[in-house]
Amino acid sequence: MTEPDWRATNHALWEERTAVHLAPGGYDLAALRAGAGRLDAIVEAELGPVAGLRVLHLQCHFGRDTLTLAQRGAAATGLDFSGAAIAAARGLAAELGLADRARFVEADLYAAPAAIPEPAGFDLVFVTWGALPWLPDIAGWARIVAGFLRPGGRLYLAEAHPAALVFDDAGEGATPGRPGWLVPYFEREAVVLEATEDYANPEARLTSTRETTWMHPLSAVVGALRGAGLALDWLHEHPRVSWRMFRGLARDADGLWAWPGKPWLPLAYSLSAVKEHR
Repeated sequence: MTEPDWRATNHALWEERTAVHLAPGGYDLAALRAGAGRLDAIVEAELGPVAGLRVLHLQCHFGRDTLTLAQRGAAATGLDFSGAAIAAARGLAAELGLADRARFVEADLYAAPAAIPEPAGFDLVFVTWGALPWLPDIAGWARIVAGFLRPGGRLYLAEAHPAALVFDDAGEGATPGRPGWLVPYFEREAVVLEATEDYANPEARLTSTRETTWMHPLSAVVGALRGAGLALDWLHEHPRVSWRMFRGLARDADGLWAWPGKPWLPLAYSLSAVKEHR
């Protein structure tokens, strides 16, 4: 598949998903609309206060978390490549009275430096949940993150664990309640998948069914950040994740999805990395 092909199909998928996620059965926006937006339990426990910070949310989708950060006093900028998502984010910002604290930019991740001139740099770059697998060049992503941070600024990343992304409910050898093999952990080529079910609303049926993703082992992500001049502050692995990654997972008291019984393998990881003073 050529680059224009995968970009076009991924873009079409996220344009369609935006409508699905805003419709009944999609994302719950009640708390956000009530002025008390919440992040998922993993991020809530780790992120810390954001009031007064300049925050850049990369791959922000339709801005639910961006607007939550703005509600907490951040000056937030969200970027996404989906025009439908950015239009929805701007509409939500206006509806919530946050247009002065949250701006949204439509651009591809790799075009972000040109799309968002910020000479002073951001205090925090925020990236969460399902962002990295859509990127072919993880080292390029890390350089972009570093370029947006002021010296001493930090990245907060929460992402699906690549060890879990080896598996899928429709993978080889899957049985009821247990996923099967999907892709090798050290795969370097693009992974092309076909699926009609949406992760947020399993009842919805997508017409844009092709998605192209990439596997990024944990060492590749950490190495890319180090190579871009960021120092790892901490790294956590989690037996829970913010969406139902596999059908065999059960929802816990915090609203996260976890293995019933024993935590068989990590489902997510999070890290904080700081831009070094040079």
